[in-house]
Amino acid sequence: QVQLVESGGGLVQPGGSLRLSCAASASIFSRYAMGWYRQAPGKERELVASITSGGSTNYADSVKGRFTISRDNAKNTVYLQMNSLKPEDTAVYYCKAVDNSGLRSRVYWGQGTQVTVSS
Repeated sequence: QVQLVESGGGLVQPGGSLRLSCAASASIFSRYAMGWYRQAPGKERELVASITSGGSTNYADSVKGRFTISRDNAKNTVYLQMNSLKPEDTAVYYCKAVDNSGLRSRVYWGQGTQVTVSS
């Protein structure tokens, strides 16, 4: 069983920055594909950024050039550095882990952390 705990959310002014963290309780964290998703009220959950076990990254068009996903396998942690934040970035941000090491894929979700961008 893998537990994911997000932190780092809060209230920030437009143009400001936040860094989200997702800590995983997993001895094979380095093998997981990790991702950050977000969900605003009345909207579907959408992929923001992802990173493979090999370090390849992918970003939604809306955040390219502003957000950076990274991972520290020694700390079992994935990060989302968010710069130049916009009001439309306001959402609950969720961490996701995908474990493909077994017979079937296993997906784990964190509890979410609120990000509010407002002046």
